[in-house]
Amino acid sequence: MSNPHRLTAGSVVVRRYFRGPHLNMAQATRVVQRSAEGLLLWVPVGAGFATRYHADGTAMREEPIEVVGAGRLAVSSWRERDVLMLVRPGRSHSVWWFFDRGRFDGWYVNLEQPPTFWEDGTTVGFDTIDHSLDLLVAPDRTTAWKDEDEFRWATGQPGYWSAEFGRTVLAEGWRVRRLAAAGQFPFDGTWCDIRVDSPPPPRLEGDAWSERPAAWALRAAA
Repeated sequence: MSNPHRLTAGSVVVRRYFRGPHLNMAQATRVVQRSAEGLLLWVPVGAGFATRYHADGTAMREEPIEVVGAGRLAVSSWRERDVLMLVRPGRSHSVWWFFDRGRFDGWYVNLEQPPTFWEDGTTVGFDTIDHSLDLLVAPDRTTAWKDEDEFRWATGQPGYWSAEFGRTVLAEGWRVRRLAAAGQFPFDGTWCDIRVDSPPPPRLEGDAWSERPAAWALRAAA
């Protein structure tokens, strides 16, 4: 993980998604705590958020890799619900707690590549690749898959992942789904009543978040 002194409570961390070589999404988060459970981040409504758009203004988050590269990267802000996000090095997923005006509204499990942390000047962040398939977990711990069609389409496509790796992604999803059904951490009520005393929403500052290549690409070139 990045320099622990840069991941203290209150510091800003940029979370970036890539599709192939293209930065597809970036969001500014604020550190709540770093502990044995992982890095806990807060994404309030109004936090800095960037994604790629078509010329007509529609978002390109789910477009094929070759289409994403032609999109326009624009900065806006996170909307609708506050999110508490648990990121753990080496884990192929992140867990999100949704809050609607302060009320816990369920979990969201994003299946993704384990995070790769980086530092660039005053900016700290981590990069990941979305594995398309997600898991919705209601407050009563009933579960449902999300974006199954996109996951099936991407599996085996050039630039995405093989059928064998797709089975690994699905197995990770089922493992987490069983944890949720059993009410085991992090689905055991931990942080469902959290109150984050947040300063103004974090912003996407400087140029590093948008111009820096994916962390794994820089390591491969070193």
